[in-house]
Amino acid sequence: MTVPPQGPSHDQAAMYVPAFSMKQRITMMANKYELIATNPDGTDGQVLAFAQQKRMAFKEQVTFYTDDTKSQQVFSFKARKTIDLGSGYDVLDANGQPIGWFKKEFGKSLLRSSWLLSSGHLHASGTERNPTIAIVRRLWDFVPFIGEIPLPFIFHFDFTDQATAQPVLSVERKMSVRDRYRITVQDNRMDFRVAAAMTVALDALQSR
Repeated sequence: MTVPPQGPSHDQAAMYVPAFSMKQRITMMANKYELIATNPDGTDGQVLAFAQQKRMAFKEQVTFYTDDTKSQQVFSFKARKTIDLGSGYDVLDANGQPIGWFKKEFGKSLLRSSWLLSSGHLHASGTERNPTIAIVRRLWDFVPFIGEIPLPFIFHFDFTDQATAQPVLSVERKMSVRDRYRITVQDNRMDFRVAAAMTVALDALQSR
């Protein structure tokens, strides 16, 4: 279904959002993410969710709320194993029930980051679109002190259905004063909450 007028409240059924954006606000203590619906004319619509990840904290879980008051939790993602992050992450609804999962393919990610993503009966794989940018990002992370500075590169990820190879999800990072991502969901089986969790993970967990 498409976004209801009152936002993703929080209907616990799967919800489909064809396009949204993510704005990142970096502070001394936390990375803050705001997920915003994209109107048909390309302008920003309603706020769909807000997430905050404490800097320097172990990144095994991120919780999403209705807004930055953090008064109502709507979904989250959590590592299956705290030590072995390669085991993947489950996306959970507000009641803690699984609605999807994602996992980094470390073997394929040596040169270009690759992920597996699942939402219901939809199973997809995704990778960085530009191999040159992928290599430059890795070199950036290895430079002392520089690696702690947010990446000044535009990079994109494309996910396709493992069964049909059809486009499922595209995440495009745009350069701005603060990081901004444009997300297009081509497959209406992709739950917004799973797509949003994957988008935040691409930013927050990329170096893991």
